[in-house]
Amino acid sequence: MSMNPQQPAPGPSGNRPGDPQWEFHEQTNPSWMGHVRQQDYRPAPGHRGGSVVQVMPESASTVAARPSSGVLSLVVGGGILAFVSLFLVVPFLLANTGITGFAIGFFASLIPLAAVLFSVYVIDRWEPEPKRLLLFAFTWGAAVSIAVTLLIQPVFALAAPTSDEASFRDFMTTVQAPVVEEFAKSLGLLLLLLLARKHFDGPVDGVVFAFTIAGGFAFTENILYFGRAIAESSTPGSDLAQIFFLRGVMSPFAHAIFTGTTGLIMGFAARRWHSGVSVAGFVVGLVPAMVLHNRWNSMGQDFLAQYVLVQVPIFLLAVGCIVALRVAETRLTRQRLREYAAAGWFTPAEVGMLATAGGRRQAVRWAGAYNRGPQMKAFVKAATQLAFTRQRILSGRDVALHQQDELQQLHHLVALRAAVGH
Repeated sequence: MSMNPQQPAPGPSGNRPGDPQWEFHEQTNPSWMGHVRQQDYRPAPGHRGGSVVQVMPESASTVAARPSSGVLSLVVGGGILAFVSLFLVVPFLLANTGITGFAIGFFASLIPLAAVLFSVYVIDRWEPEPKRLLLFAFTWGAAVSIAVTLLIQPVFALAAPTSDEASFRDFMTTVQAPVVEEFAKSLGLLLLLLLARKHFDGPVDGVVFAFTIAGGFAFTENILYFGRAIAESSTPGSDLAQIFFLRGVMSPFAHAIFTGTTGLIMGFAARRWHSGVSVAGFVVGLVPAMVLHNRWNSMGQDFLAQYVLVQVPIFLLAVGCIVALRVAETRLTRQRLREYAAAGWFTPAEVGMLATAGGRRQAVRWAGAYNRGPQMKAFVKAATQLAFTRQRILSGRDVALHQQDELQQLHHLVALRAAVGH
């Protein structure tokens, strides 16, 4: 932790990493996730203290973590919308489930919700999103998107065929539900991308926010389905067990996968850091989400065969995509921190520690033996945030703003280093 950074070996042309051209061609694009155009590349700011162990003055190393105006308006506005939405959502649920059904459905719905939120925690561990934004995402899914669905649904139903009840139900299930529900859920993603783009700047972020919104939506929807199995059945126990197995065991991630495709595409659009591209990503991302939702709702008598042959492979593909995203995220973190190491902020050994899950765990265990575990966790988190701030700088958008964040984070990192070392 306290060694001075070593000089990297010269490149094949004899230049060292201080040469921006060498850095760009040899190192800058370690994976498909963080592609940087050559004209946007900027070397990392040099460490002026001469050694990574120097502690900067307290006035320079204190960072006030204040949310931006966009994030603040998003959280406050989202809270108000969620509160107002409850006046529509809760009476709707109670009218369909009754008080007993609502209570049982609520507690039963916590089980599949826990599975989705745990997956969010695992995916988000590398660079955690602010809890206030995750709370916004959940409340949007659980309340606001449900209210939007209830408001749009009657209008959409005007286009449904009325020749017979079966055709009407089929239309509402396979057309209305995928279109309206995915639109309502993904509106929250669009607001996050436009108002909190500092925290929504890649595909992993898109998947995390999408899973959280979808988890909230499925939670409320499950209350309806579970509660109605209690209220409308002559054999509530067996009917609840059956619907819980279908929704809580076989398909707890269905909504997450639908909306996750939108979040993934919007995350790639976020790399362009342009409002027009963000909106385009929202529109394009809705298409696969609606198609997947439609195919799920269209499964009929051959449900089990389609589930095994279609839905299970889709789930496995989603898992594979998430793993690939995490690997790319790790490589990106390593490269950005290598650039800071070349500028004097880290040692090569520290980069290896900070850029691998095993290295991080080992560092926290080591620090914990000296009662400095929390300080090491804060150091690891700050280094990861710094790497992603550098990626935003290299995107070519709002460079001056992100460079200000970079300087604050570098100052803060020095203070955290001192806390770990003492």
